[in-house]
Amino acid sequence: MTVPLTLLGLLEREPSHGYDLKRDYDALFGRGKPLSFGQVYATLGRLARDGKVVVSEVGPGEGPDRKRYVITDAGATEVDTWLTEPVEPEPHLQTTLFAKVTLALMLGRPAEEYLDTQRAAHLRRMRELTEIKRGGALVDALLADHGLFHLEADLRWIELTAARLDALAKEVRR
Repeated sequence: MTVPLTLLGLLEREPSHGYDLKRDYDALFGRGKPLSFGQVYATLGRLARDGKVVVSEVGPGEGPDRKRYVITDAGATEVDTWLTEPVEPEPHLQTTLFAKVTLALMLGRPAEEYLDTQRAAHLRRMRELTEIKRGGALVDALLADHGLFHLEADLRWIELTAARLDALAKEVRR
């Protein structure tokens, strides 16, 4: 997730204070990883420096003055460009899963046990996501589906790799 472009998109919807941007970001995009206030305001500072947002008004708050941010034409153009370009479909050719299996085999350690442990961890997470999907709103369900599909792909890879451990061991021990 690209935080600056997401915040710009939220600002294109309506001018907002940093607090409101954080709340909206966390509610829609921050599942499990909410933004810190420091990150929000540092990002807004960079966007202002780069001419993508401006401060429209400054009002008193309980702490520091509250600034209301407005997207500029340059910021709106960047959001439009970002939304119309496809995300690069990048297969993960160097993953932690692969590195652990390969190193375990190279070092004569039980790669199959690692795969079994990883499979169990994936299945636990899939159960958690399924519960989120059952009880959550549409946004939660869609995010859970995304995670489930990735975990399913990992499980297929784990099964395929487990079936090929002997051949992989021969190749990496050369």
